[in-house]
Amino acid sequence: MKKYKLNNMDCASCASKIEDKLAKLDEVEFVSVNFANSSMTVDTENIEKVKALIKEIEPEVEIEDDNNEKTTVSSNELAENKWTIIKAVTGILLLIAGLIFEEEIHNTPFQIAEYLVFVTAYLIVGWKVIALAVKNILRGQVFNEHFLMTIATLGAFAIDEMPEAVTVMLFYVVGELFQDLAVNRSRRSIKSLLEIKPDYANLKDGGDIIKVSPEYVNIGDEIVVRAGEKIPLDGLVVDGNSFVDTSALTGESVPRNIKLNDEVLAGMINQSGLITVKVTRLFGESSISKILEMVENATSKKAETEKFITTFAKYYTPVVVFGALLIAVVPPLLISGETFSDWIYRALVVLVISCPCALVISIPLGYFGGIGGASRKGILVKGSNFLDALTQVRTVVFDKTGTLTKGEFKVSEIVVSNGFSKEEILEYAAYAETNSNHPVAKSILEAFNEKTDQSRIKQVEEISGHGIKAIIDGTIILAGNDKLLHKEYIKHPVCNVEGTVVHIAIDSIYAGYIIISDTLKEDAIEAIEKLKAKNIQTVMLTGDSKFAAAAFAKKLKIDKYFAELLPEDKVKHIEILITENKGKVAFVGDGINDAPVIARADVGIAMGALGSDAAIETADVVLMTDSPSKVVAAIDVASRTRTIVWQNIIFALGVKTVFIILGIFGIATMWEAVFGDMGVALIAILNATRVLKGK
Repeated sequence: MKKYKLNNMDCASCASKIEDKLAKLDEVEFVSVNFANSSMTVDTENIEKVKALIKEIEPEVEIEDDNNEKTTVSSNELAENKWTIIKAVTGILLLIAGLIFEEEIHNTPFQIAEYLVFVTAYLIVGWKVIALAVKNILRGQVFNEHFLMTIATLGAFAIDEMPEAVTVMLFYVVGELFQDLAVNRSRRSIKSLLEIKPDYANLKDGGDIIKVSPEYVNIGDEIVVRAGEKIPLDGLVVDGNSFVDTSALTGESVPRNIKLNDEVLAGMINQSGLITVKVTRLFGESSISKILEMVENATSKKAETEKFITTFAKYYTPVVVFGALLIAVVPPLLISGETFSDWIYRALVVLVISCPCALVISIPLGYFGGIGGASRKGILVKGSNFLDALTQVRTVVFDKTGTLTKGEFKVSEIVVSNGFSKEEILEYAAYAETNSNHPVAKSILEAFNEKTDQSRIKQVEEISGHGIKAIIDGTIILAGNDKLLHKEYIKHPVCNVEGTVVHIAIDSIYAGYIIISDTLKEDAIEAIEKLKAKNIQTVMLTGDSKFAAAAFAKKLKIDKYFAELLPEDKVKHIEILITENKGKVAFVGDGINDAPVIARADVGIAMGALGSDAAIETADVVLMTDSPSKVVAAIDVASRTRTIVWQNIIFALGVKTVFIILGIFGIATMWEAVFGDMGVALIAILNATRVLKGK
């Protein structure tokens, strides 16, 4: 899969045409052409054939490799379009001159001058449109907006409506100019999201500091980041402390305090002190690199609405052309007193109105803006299809530890039994858990606060969903949940303990238990409340005990919870929920231990995934912070995007339908027809760009 830039691709129908033709090639496994950011993502082993076909379809389009370098976009919009502006001004002056002298020289020997003025104005403003229409016809591509405009205006000349022919072409060209300005402004806004890519790194080389490209820095190298500079690579702070702005990555406006041994990520901005960072990832593997790739490639996974509009436009234009032909011919033949010139004019009005530009451009732009707007909030959506899926979510399932709770476990109480001491229980528990990465194990080791001697540990067996069985100094140690005690037939006085608990047995004798405390995240209750306000069911899945799960579920006021689950049990529960519920089921987890469940859900959401490769690879939506409320924000962005997309669909089709009816009955003229086409397209495009700036 490789990405290419498509320069000079100035119409949305061109983009869909290229994609449609390339998809039919046997050599192409996958292709997605995006008009919004002028790019093509393609999976093929024969790129030369792909390039040749693009040149055949659209000779003006230039294909070049996307090297991920920052694209500079000129801010001088007038300079970029000066020739279009000159043509438009010249056309307007000639049109005014023609209208002034039209009455005086019409039906006189000087009438040839009238034709000369209007034809000159028409060719100046419309030559490019006519040329493109002819080229497309020669390539067998008849039905497009250039063809519609050319036929409509030449028809106007044929029935001696020269001023209107010039005006239609003039308005079309001016409308395209404003349309290009609106699309390019949107592109600039979206590209600004990608400006978080660092330009350079200050590499320490002995006693010197060398400014190099981030791609040339290796793992283990040390880089210096001054105040005001972007951190260019992921790493650990080895000297200094500072505050960093993480908003480009997480959408959070509050600066983060970093100190010795804290992790920092590429794209963060150092706000105050000088820091030295030891690089832990190559630039191509860094979080920022993955984020840039996700945002740029997200549009390759298209929503059903986008696919429908592309297909709709393909059949819509030929239907309109043949419909206009019937309007021009049938009424004069069937209705006495009706003239061909009148109905041909009405047919031409319908042709102008019917161009599908508003839909073909604004809908992909709306989804692209939605993905860009979400990324500004620290929410990475892997495709516009997942934006649509988020709007259909009716059940959100949360993992507990690290998702709804902080996952910052601490030993809060040790209860002893059968004559064992607290110190003895804690020591054996620490040795049993010494090689585990589980947060509970880490909390026990932290409470023990001594270095463990690996030579004392002879054997460790992890019993999935139960706990650990270890041999330490020849003594058999069991450390786990109540199910482990029952499995090993250990007599114990208490089964149900509120909270997260680790029971300890020494040589088959129950020694007591350790209570581990965890706390809810600050916005967990708020997130559940907001989801319920949207009539979305909330469910919690956890491997923790029923009593610990019940306590948290009560605080959260969550609808349902299931406890003491193995990873495979979580997948089964998700499948049951998907079967039982109408609408989509989303699962929210930390993206590391919950990868199978994230993959199985209708929408997999990885939370707190800043720097987590597993999360970015597995999830459909990646939340760059560990705030449960970001799930609500993701659904809100998706809903806003879909609302704006459907506003454009209803507005464009509604206005065009009204003007087509008015045109058929002879009420709408060419002047109204131009608004029905270019005016609607421009309004729809401007509306689509709103989603990028949504609060």
